[in-house]
Amino acid sequence: MLEKNEVNPIWACRAFPAFPVVLVAVGDAKGERNVLTVALVHMFSFNPPVLGIGISPARHSYELLETSEDFSINIPGKDLVEEVLYCGQHSGREVDKFEDCGFEPLPSKKIRSPVIADCVVNLECVKRQRVDAGDHVWYLGEVVHAEMAKDADREKTLMYWSGEFRVLGDVIRKR
Repeated sequence: MLEKNEVNPIWACRAFPAFPVVLVAVGDAKGERNVLTVALVHMFSFNPPVLGIGISPARHSYELLETSEDFSINIPGKDLVEEVLYCGQHSGREVDKFEDCGFEPLPSKKIRSPVIADCVVNLECVKRQRVDAGDHVWYLGEVVHAEMAKDADREKTLMYWSGEFRVLGDVIRKR
């Protein structure tokens, strides 16, 4: 048996393996748009496909998500690590992150918010539920349209863990 010590629950939660990191794009009816880096992302349902994103109310995009009916989740490849970092460190209140990062925003097929052409996967989500969960609000969105690069390699998409961006490692066993 492993010997254990009592620790702060927040530190224990940080023992989770790396989380996927995505770029969320949101636009409102007035034409305002933003892109933000999100590492609190999870699949809540397979059928229908429902994804959730956790957003701090202090974020500029929180205001946009509150008034928008949809958002896109865009999965970046490791080649976009600098842009992902930039989008996580700068506020859309002060800069246009699409322009600063050189992202090509494309009109979505089924939602108002744009998708990011530069990302490996684009998932168009319609908001279905909002959950207050402490210092973050979770927005659950049903995926109504998805596109993936023909040469997509999920092992080259970004993960985030304790201040480090990573990619997947070795397969140690198959199920």
